[in-house]
Amino acid sequence: MFSDRSDAGQQLAAHLRHLRGERAVVLGLPRGGVPVAFEVARELGGPLDVIVVRKLGVPYQPELGMGAVGEDGVLVLNPEVIESAAVSEDELEDVEKREQAEVQRRARRYRGDRPRQPLDGRVAVVVDDGIATGSTARAACRIARAFGSRRIVLAVPVAPDGWKDRIGADADEFVSVATPMPFYAIGQFYDDFSQTTDSQVATLLEQAAAATR
Repeated sequence: MFSDRSDAGQQLAAHLRHLRGERAVVLGLPRGGVPVAFEVARELGGPLDVIVVRKLGVPYQPELGMGAVGEDGVLVLNPEVIESAAVSEDELEDVEKREQAEVQRRARRYRGDRPRQPLDGRVAVVVDDGIATGSTARAACRIARAFGSRRIVLAVPVAPDGWKDRIGADADEFVSVATPMPFYAIGQFYDDFSQTTDSQVATLLEQAAAATR
């Protein structure tokens, strides 16, 4: 379906042309979402940034998310999970501090000394290279809204049937090139699904920033 992430981004961008003039900020999910988002930002003529999120896993069951953190200390929590898992305030604080430090480290690695793109009152176009469980995308949408975005568009090249139900109200608009069946893994729809490196992410962000100066 896609030769690589760049091709996927070009195909996805064709479905997002209605956002031209909307003062949209394109937010790629590191790492694989950034090459896709690069093509979308180029088509829309808007800024490209990363949205760095980290899931807050329950201490004794890390795969169970009790919230997420983003840059600038932005925090979204799932009180139901925290209560049902009997997570104490100290345990929550420890996990939050650890993951917040990782968010800041990754943001510096990707963006260098450039500031985060402000989202207040803007349309946030959250882009990944595909949707599997949707948990990371949901967290990213929540973080973008906490940053003040007035509208969240979640855009991916490929997603499983029913993906919109998995995200729910965390996004205001959903865009995908295709929702094929059967769907086993995102990589099955790419000829080249090799891992995107941190250096590639940083380079794409620098190129996009230079193009919009």
